[in-house]
Amino acid sequence: MAPSPVASGSELDSAFAALGDPVRRALVTRLARGDATVGELAQPFDLTPQAISHHVGVLRRCGLVEQRREGTRRPCRLRVDQLTRLGTWIDEQRRAWDDRLDALEQHLSQDGATR
Repeated sequence: MAPSPVASGSELDSAFAALGDPVRRALVTRLARGDATVGELAQPFDLTPQAISHHVGVLRRCGLVEQRREGTRRPCRLRVDQLTRLGTWIDEQRRAWDDRLDALEQHLSQDGATR
């Protein structure tokens, strides 16, 4: 069965909670450029590899990152499909609010014309 195009409520909760942290957002941004190990991800931060590993674990548990074993290396990879599902939800919310605001604008312009 194919995954739903829109993330579920619990997926949204855990993903947005994970992305609420600036370090995790920076890790997602870095992984968008390509796979990296925890050691490579830790380089630009004043954090230990253990701290970065904790952040990667949070991103893994919410499904935004996967980690695999390649011999002694354990590179991390961004799950673009999960980001796409979050983006789909955000786009749906934006469309709904745009429709509401358009309807309000139309109502206000009609109400102003009748005065």
